[in-house]
Amino acid sequence: MPTPLSELSLMDLERTFVAWGWKPAHAGRVLRAYYAAPADAALANDSASWNWPAGLRDRLWSEFLPSGSSVARRAEADDGTTKLLLRLADGQLVESVLMPDFRGDRASGCLSSQVGCAMGCDFCATAKSGFARQLSAGEIVEQFLALRREAQRAHRRLQTLVFMGMGEPLLNLDAVLAAIERIADNRMGGLGWRQVTVSTVGIVPGIDALTATGLKLQLAVSLHAPDDATRARLLPPGQRFSIAEILAAADRFQARRGRPVIIQYCLLAGVNDAPAQADLLADVLAGRRMHVNLLRYNATGPGLRGTTYAPTPEPAAEAFAARLRARGVVAHFRRSRGPEIDAACGQLRRRELTGS
Repeated sequence: MPTPLSELSLMDLERTFVAWGWKPAHAGRVLRAYYAAPADAALANDSASWNWPAGLRDRLWSEFLPSGSSVARRAEADDGTTKLLLRLADGQLVESVLMPDFRGDRASGCLSSQVGCAMGCDFCATAKSGFARQLSAGEIVEQFLALRREAQRAHRRLQTLVFMGMGEPLLNLDAVLAAIERIADNRMGGLGWRQVTVSTVGIVPGIDALTATGLKLQLAVSLHAPDDATRARLLPPGQRFSIAEILAAADRFQARRGRPVIIQYCLLAGVNDAPAQADLLADVLAGRRMHVNLLRYNATGPGLRGTTYAPTPEPAAEAFAARLRARGVVAHFRRSRGPEIDAACGQLRRRELTGS
């Protein structure tokens, strides 16, 4: 079966063209056109207008596919948030989300790094479907391309990307970094390294591996609790790595990267939203250059262990944030997106799999 073009790096395509007897310089032009294809382009059919030698164009599309995935379902919320459910070549399903910036013509994209997830976080919809397999670099790239086309249709520019969709990015780091390289490179996706955030539940060796690359990425850590006991109930990886170990790894990343690390904290009523827990969170973050992203929970039904979670009421959530700020912690709320279209991670895929 032909390989999707998304699976190739610039160097891969240069080598291929040389083997075919073409100049390697054509590879850059081909990939720039491929990554910048307009929203309504049928890539292989439209490539006649891309100013390539005809023989090269014919050979390219005889050997490679424009895409290995297709949109299985598309849902758009009233606020413009758009969720795509992509069907991969083997029939597996993966989610991506486009989130408009309400202050201009920009948008952010949320990408998945795995089909499903093995982390088993109790309040996450993706966890209920389990882990199927890793995504390839090309399958991650194709999510980016699909979201870029969605943004173009909405007359917006895809400005930033976050790896906060299905899966744990640091457990598929090679593919994630290979995809980001293609997405960020000015000769291909052109987004820029600084525009990409990688989120983790706190895989300490993965954070250190990301730090060692020296890449100018943003790091986000899904903490969701200020103490190890509460966190271990919500996130099973909390039983392997303590909060102290995770934040120490984040400190090492921040020391090399320079920008504040983002701490993700989903407020769950009666679980992690007490005033004393806000104080404890402020204690563990004291002296650190870390910003807290407070998330409003999108209900997904009973968790893996039978617990039904509820979002923290608005007054209590605001009081939690105010308590952090009073202690000098930078804290703000991340806007909840698309609840009417199951925009929370894993919801749309689960509906497709269960037929609900």
